[in-house]
Amino acid sequence: MTSTPASQEKLARYAELLVRTGVNLPKGGKVLVRAPVDAAPLVRLVVRAAYRAGADDVRVNYGDPHLALALFEDGTDAAVDYLPAWLAAEQEAMVGDGYAFISIVGEDPSLLAGVDQGRVARRSKALAAATRDVSRAISGMEVNWTVAAMSTPAWARRVYPELPEEEAVARLWDDIFAVTRADQPDPVGAWAAHLDRLERLTTFLTGRQYKALHFRSGLGTDLTVGLAEDHIWQGGAETAKNGVRAVPNLPTDEVFTAPHRERVDGVAVASKPLSVRGQLVEGIRVRFEGGRAVEVSAERGEETLRQLIETDEGAARLGEVALVPASAPVAQRGTLFLNTLFDENAASHIALGRCYPTNVRGGEDPEALLAAGGNDSLIHVDWMIGTPDTDVDGVRADGAREPLMRGGEWVVEESSDAEVQPSPLTAEC
Repeated sequence: MTSTPASQEKLARYAELLVRTGVNLPKGGKVLVRAPVDAAPLVRLVVRAAYRAGADDVRVNYGDPHLALALFEDGTDAAVDYLPAWLAAEQEAMVGDGYAFISIVGEDPSLLAGVDQGRVARRSKALAAATRDVSRAISGMEVNWTVAAMSTPAWARRVYPELPEEEAVARLWDDIFAVTRADQPDPVGAWAAHLDRLERLTTFLTGRQYKALHFRSGLGTDLTVGLAEDHIWQGGAETAKNGVRAVPNLPTDEVFTAPHRERVDGVAVASKPLSVRGQLVEGIRVRFEGGRAVEVSAERGEETLRQLIETDEGAARLGEVALVPASAPVAQRGTLFLNTLFDENAASHIALGRCYPTNVRGGEDPEALLAAGGNDSLIHVDWMIGTPDTDVDGVRADGAREPLMRGGEWVVEESSDAEVQPSPLTAEC
């Protein structure tokens, strides 16, 4: 990133945003920052912002994705399979001690494209199993957490290959600042208004208790996603069990809930490439029957997609369905970010694997979550199916349909008392 006063000012505001809005760190709070080594300039500002907010302790764990590349290219099979028993102990202790988690992404989305994907799959599954308790605690909002991004040379070169590296990094920063509202004079205030809108949408959708959602798009998606019993819609800010209201994703324009693992039928066609396990999977087409993916194909990276779905029983079923308007800020940038944090906020999407227990009333009880139709797995992988011509209907228990999206946009409207309701101009019964 070029070191101009303007860019440094935006970067400082962005760091404040991660602390004050992302994890909403309270005075006396503790936080762990996880980031790639290239994100050090941002991490240093985040640490300062956390201490200014009154943090008692700030810890940083840096990672280097090239170490994983070295393992897969030069390591023995025993090294790929080996994970020390204490690997997750530190983070489990931090969850227990109430630490907030800030994760900063910015890795090369295709770094592992040339390595043996079978080795990558084995390592990924082992890591997921070793850190399962931590993942469940974080996805269950036991503590406040957020995921954000840093424009790194490796990532920027993939997003803007036609630009010189310095220009690509600066361009990607412009994108990040715009979609996270960090380029506005008062990013925290701008987020407060945005989060209010998302909260009204989630309240409306939870109250409707649709039996299913039906998606149609010109790409060929014709998918009915049954919803879990007594499901809860979420989006924007969430209150963790420690009482702190945080924003898990920056940016975020989605509202999402839990599908019923046995009630998904039809065809889903990806509208964007999926960046997963260090490579891109493109042209995804999956047919679901009785909740399970029964036909799977991809124009590129099909082996990786199949290995994901074969991770365990729940990996072939859905754990999330999310609605995102085509006019969302990420979509309006017209950039393919090759990073799920961003691309999932440009299009409605579904996720293979584990559901969020917070999306089902009483879902913190594993038996209740299972009984409601929630899904469990070692993986949770979002992929995008929404397009500017996507139509989405909410299907009531009696089979009546209500339009939620037409042409990729919401057709519910805000009334004068700040509630959200089906548009009287388009409601269908």
